[in-house]
Amino acid sequence: MLWWIVLSGLAMSLLSLVGGVALLLPELSFERVVLPLVALAAGALLGGALFHMLPESVRALGNHLFVYAWVAAGLLAFLVLEQFLHWHHCHRPITAHRPLGYLVLVADGLHNFIGGLAVGSAFVVDVRLGLVTWLVAAAHEVPQELGDFGILVHSGWSPARSLAFNLASALTFLLGGVIAYALAGEVDIAVLVPFAAGNFLYIAVADLLPEITTSPVPREKVLHTACFVLGLAVLLGVALLA
Repeated sequence: MLWWIVLSGLAMSLLSLVGGVALLLPELSFERVVLPLVALAAGALLGGALFHMLPESVRALGNHLFVYAWVAAGLLAFLVLEQFLHWHHCHRPITAHRPLGYLVLVADGLHNFIGGLAVGSAFVVDVRLGLVTWLVAAAHEVPQELGDFGILVHSGWSPARSLAFNLASALTFLLGGVIAYALAGEVDIAVLVPFAAGNFLYIAVADLLPEITTSPVPREKVLHTACFVLGLAVLLGVALLA
């Protein structure tokens, strides 16, 4: 059982390297796909929060006010974190996007940790259930990891550094799976799901959507909107098929 959890965690972590396909593009072409990837990520983050994490929170905890309070806590936590990151770097030149890369890594790390807990718990119940849960999570991760890579590069990180840190944040999935196996139903971690949904909502609405509305070129506006809708649609499709 533990080997299934470890293998699924390592496989999910390797999906974080999917952004590396962008490195095969010429530099000029790569620069052109960064903002579309940011738009895709905005849609995927909103889709993940609205179509997956919030419904799962209600199923696990009930349709109670405290579920939405945890969402608000997730929003507030990232507002405070972003304010701190701006303050922390105030003694050096700041780009408008500097804290965003760190926010994405923290949010993705927490999200992957929760996903690892969910998949690990499913494997504890039944291997087949674990495999199905992993496949659903993987379908969710591919567009999000592509978007995360684009966000990190857009925030000023080098492609190689973006891939390395994306992989590091993805390894929390393995950590979550192992912890789920060790605790085996003794601890209820369901409250982390609406909290993480609040993280995703904050990044998508406060940081990413403003980025994709800045272009004055109508063709780019259409492309960015289409990528945003695609991110939403993919996550909605996964939710409907799950």
